[in-house]
Amino acid sequence: MTITTKTTTKPFILPTSGPDHTQLPESDGTFVKNFAEHPQSILLTDSIEPVLERIHPDGQYAIGQDCGIYWRLTEPAYKGAEAPDWFYVPGVPPNLDGETRRSYVMWKEIIPPLIALEFASGDGSEERDQTPLSNTEEGEVSKPGKYW
Repeated sequence: MTITTKTTTKPFILPTSGPDHTQLPESDGTFVKNFAEHPQSILLTDSIEPVLERIHPDGQYAIGQDCGIYWRLTEPAYKGAEAPDWFYVPGVPPNLDGETRRSYVMWKEIIPPLIALEFASGDGSEERDQTPLSNTEEGEVSKPGKYW
């Protein structure tokens, strides 16, 4: 079975300035609903760490666990963030100015996460993407990226 997809790129304009990871909230105040999320994310990170060390001998990658990805400027600030249970960004330092990252700020880094995961709990309905399909300019149906 062969699956062919057509990608269309839309211009993405990043703000030239904005707050960094130390100036943005770490939480929107909501409680974690799935107690297994944290152990699952630790297990995933520990499992792939040897592979990541081979891929990135310089250590230039970031792993986020239940951490905000700020991808747009909004008011209040946390509305411009998504906090997947786990994400991986290659080619960025794990720490900034000697500090552990509090969040990942796309307008400062430019590189979007390569992998972002949401661990489903219950029947998974709360975590399911409800973004509707859209049509390309050529009339083909495409599933849009939810964020970046």
